[in-house]
Amino acid sequence: MPEGPDNNTELLNAHEPTPYRVVNPLADTPTLLVCDHASSRFPEALGDMGLDPFARRCHLALDIGAGALTERLSESLGVTAVLAQYSRLVVDCNRELLDPSAFLVFGDGIFVPGNNNLSGAAKKQRSDAIYWPYHKAINDQIGRLRSAGPPPLFVSIHSFTPVLNGVSRSWEMGVLWDADEEVARIVIDELRSAGYRVGDNEPYSGKAPQDFTVDHHAEGEGLRHAAIEIRQDLIDNDHGVDEVAEALHRVFDLVAERIGLHGQARSA
Repeated sequence: MPEGPDNNTELLNAHEPTPYRVVNPLADTPTLLVCDHASSRFPEALGDMGLDPFARRCHLALDIGAGALTERLSESLGVTAVLAQYSRLVVDCNRELLDPSAFLVFGDGIFVPGNNNLSGAAKKQRSDAIYWPYHKAINDQIGRLRSAGPPPLFVSIHSFTPVLNGVSRSWEMGVLWDADEEVARIVIDELRSAGYRVGDNEPYSGKAPQDFTVDHHAEGEGLRHAAIEIRQDLIDNDHGVDEVAEALHRVFDLVAERIGLHGQARSA
């Protein structure tokens, strides 16, 4: 099947959404939320990538509920958030580009024809159009917040499917960490105290290489940080999003207080 538009043309048409969206772009509270897998949108030039409607809406295409949760938390905390606006099946913004899963061909029983035998030129076209603009937007917001006060707390928000490859997952949330154990411990302890079943580097590990965004922007820049995974059945409706956002709001207020960020922002 065709890989998309001619490699000398733009992947995204002028009327299509930009690769990312920034919520509360002028907030100066020193916290930045990011959501790598907020959307199931495909560029028009790629059509349906050979996938049926179910596959285009399933957990392989996006982190169900994560975008809505990130927006709600951004609004309640009064902080900036950067959300990717195209599906992780087009290019996964949370992977190194040399990682095969950056352009997923097969996962959880689903074959992705639009990524099969993808040429280097087609991969570069997608990364130039979507991946790098998204990461530049994150860099820009980190720089803006640094200029407004202390380095921001960096929070990456994802969701995970309740069942993967036929195996049920009992965790309701997970906290992924590697370089910042202090923040991770605060989040784990507080969420457990709130009654959630919380995985410590489960269902994925922050020590694994498949977390480019935190590695690149937070660890690479020496920012305090946390990566949160929420089971998708907890946030697949408005009520669930509200409930989890309220819990995370309390947790990240406490994190900011514990690491000395409260009261350190200044008005622009």
